[in-house]
Amino acid sequence: MAKRPLMPVTKGAAPLDVVIAVMAFLAALALGASLIANRAAEGWSQGLSSKITVQVLPPDTGPLREGMAREGLARETEAALAVLHDTPGIAHAEPLSEAEQAKLVRPWIGADALVGDLPLPQLIDADIAPGAEVDIKALAAQLKVAAPHAIVDDHSHWIGRLHDLASTLVWTAYGILFLIAVATAATVAFATRAGLEAHSDMVALLHQMGAHSRFVARAFEWHYFRATLAAAGAGAAFAALLFAAAGGLERVGYEAVPFLPPVSLQPIELVWLLTVPAAAGLIALMTARLSVLAALRAIH
Repeated sequence: MAKRPLMPVTKGAAPLDVVIAVMAFLAALALGASLIANRAAEGWSQGLSSKITVQVLPPDTGPLREGMAREGLARETEAALAVLHDTPGIAHAEPLSEAEQAKLVRPWIGADALVGDLPLPQLIDADIAPGAEVDIKALAAQLKVAAPHAIVDDHSHWIGRLHDLASTLVWTAYGILFLIAVATAATVAFATRAGLEAHSDMVALLHQMGAHSRFVARAFEWHYFRATLAAAGAGAAFAALLFAAAGGLERVGYEAVPFLPPVSLQPIELVWLLTVPAAAGLIALMTARLSVLAALRAIH
């Protein structure tokens, strides 16, 4: 014969389960967003920290001397490449082709723009050897002598901004998780008080039979722990399916938004979503226990 739980299932518990599931879904989305932001910032930082970009601006010779401007740009590009090749720590340096530069500006000016008519600078992509350090100020001074219109960008400004952006997103996600945890605790506390009132006769009978407050509290806390764990698990599972579906869009041909990281989670990152129902269950367990003990002290 199956053992019946001490606390019967309360009517109207379905809305509570829905609320818990929705909050767990939002919490899993916030947690996943923080993981994506962290991964994207680390990937961008690693990619940019080992590269240097040199821009060779076209000389301002006026519209009637376009041929001279192109010759001057090509001459300064060759001079800048010679300096980069002679710089210790630079493993490779190569100018970007017209097609590669057109691909870079396409998100801003569109695919049908006449890129060849624009006075675009010539970009040189340089790779820093692993473990090597390059004196950027000395390199910039040497380039100014060889190519007066050359500008060095070591991406330190962008790396700092990426770290700031990622930190802002991560801490915002943590703030959302904290608010959801508070809302979960408040919801479970309200449901526990309602459950106590609904089963007040049973609680009074248990006390008359000599049951301690901790025994009664244990019945309530495990009931809400199991209910919250199941509902939060459903919400987190739906969020995991959403992240998996977002990753599947790219595999079936949908292109990602330029300059934004993929919104999918890696398999090892999906494991972190299990912490959402686990944390929700523990919050429900502690909240129900404290709420029942406080209510019983007030009654008896």
